[in-house]
Amino acid sequence: MKQILLLIGIMLSLSAFAGPGVKAPDKDRGEGPYKRLILRGGIMVNGEGAPAQGPVDIVIENDRIKRIVSVGHPGVPVKQNKRPQAKAGDKEIHVEGQYILPGFINMHAHTGGSADNIPAEYALKLWLAHGITTVREAGSFNGVDWVMDHVKRSNENSIVAPRIIPYVGFGMGQKEPITTPKQATQWVNNIAKKGAKGIKFFGAPPEIMKAALDEAKNQGLGSMMHHAQLEVTNMNVVNSARLGLTSMEHWYGLPEALFEHQHIQNYSPDYNYNNEQDRFGEAGRLWEQAAKPNTEKWESVRDELLALDFTLNPTLTIYEASRDLMREMNADWHEEYTLPTLWNFFQPSRYAHGSYWFDWTTDDEIAWKKNFQQWMTFLNDYKNNGGRVTTGEDAGYIFKIYGFGYIRELELLREAGFNALEVIQSATINGAEALGMADDIGSIRIGKKADLVIVGENPLRNFKVLYGTGHFRLDENNKPIRAGGVNYTIKDGIVYDAKALLSDLREMVKAAKLEAQ
Repeated sequence: MKQILLLIGIMLSLSAFAGPGVKAPDKDRGEGPYKRLILRGGIMVNGEGAPAQGPVDIVIENDRIKRIVSVGHPGVPVKQNKRPQAKAGDKEIHVEGQYILPGFINMHAHTGGSADNIPAEYALKLWLAHGITTVREAGSFNGVDWVMDHVKRSNENSIVAPRIIPYVGFGMGQKEPITTPKQATQWVNNIAKKGAKGIKFFGAPPEIMKAALDEAKNQGLGSMMHHAQLEVTNMNVVNSARLGLTSMEHWYGLPEALFEHQHIQNYSPDYNYNNEQDRFGEAGRLWEQAAKPNTEKWESVRDELLALDFTLNPTLTIYEASRDLMREMNADWHEEYTLPTLWNFFQPSRYAHGSYWFDWTTDDEIAWKKNFQQWMTFLNDYKNNGGRVTTGEDAGYIFKIYGFGYIRELELLREAGFNALEVIQSATINGAEALGMADDIGSIRIGKKADLVIVGENPLRNFKVLYGTGHFRLDENNKPIRAGGVNYTIKDGIVYDAKALLSDLREMVKAAKLEAQ
């Protein structure tokens, strides 16, 4: 029990470490929604696994997709007689040759909770500028009331923001840690009344987890869990999935479920969980202790999670600095898009969570490279056997910036062995299914909401064209250029100019740097 009190105390201290930033201002971008909107001549990728199709005209009425009409063939003029006819008052957007995808779903997002005073507008606009129309708020670390205010205003579209699905950190709002099943049940009941859609766990004794998950099921709440090392020996991924947990975050708890010759991770004698270089350094040596692919243990764990319809949300991107610190420190977008308060938070510190670069070595990075290889192998194997893998970023920590981190996650899933359409599936319909929202979002289907991403280049060929900084290449005149970036993000039928959002963000960062001088 002392251990769980310590764990909950650490979780609560992390959530309270950073002061909430300024709330999002009233809406200053976006046009619509329109009674009737027609997107003309795009190339559609529906998110469900079907290959690209185009040109198509998509008719949207009152935020619902009404018609999807194939209007010809590539390389020849559109067949005008097939096109839906515009009516008086219709809004038409010509997107000939551009790719139309479902709005992306970020299954691990933090509006704040890392560095102090991160304005909500900063994260929200960066997400929309990268095509993200729905975020699962993982923990609500800025406080339940703060988050629920943004949930309400996003639903009303009175702020520029993706749809926010609030998951509350287990125990948040309690003056004292939860120590009994009865307290767990009551806490779940209370957050459901406040409008929470799910719970984020870090760990708890089995009887408390069971009570909380049973009540979550009764209340129709989802659940996610970072299986923290302080409790993972009592509650690995298989244990928690059996109790009703619906998704796991990152990968903690999965190697432990795959142990064959031990029960506890091989910690060094001097390991201290509160020393973050110990915590992350030895985490990078954990997969090597697990069962290997195609073994009986590997397949039994995989198959039981599949049978439980369990969701893996890996957030590969948030650990990428562990395998290549210099790459993440010098990413293209930091200069124009990283706020100084966030940049300072990323620097080595014994106090800041995720700033564990006390003495990061070549051997640490090599260990993490090997860690990634086996982790990715499990993800690909899980997907290939019918399992649900979703996409999240966990940005705001470890040199990862909102939106940019999400696009990098798409690239990392590709590295893991997913083909391009499987990556898009993970970023769209899989997330919608995990959230219980697939009837409304996650794919381009007649009757669904008009949550869409429109990009001028083919992301199936190269996911780099989705970055706000574009893709670096040579043009036909042998000149280096930046090509790509999202053109439009449509959420709830409201059309956002992604380039204008990025301009706002560059000005915000520029002003913050001048103020910090």
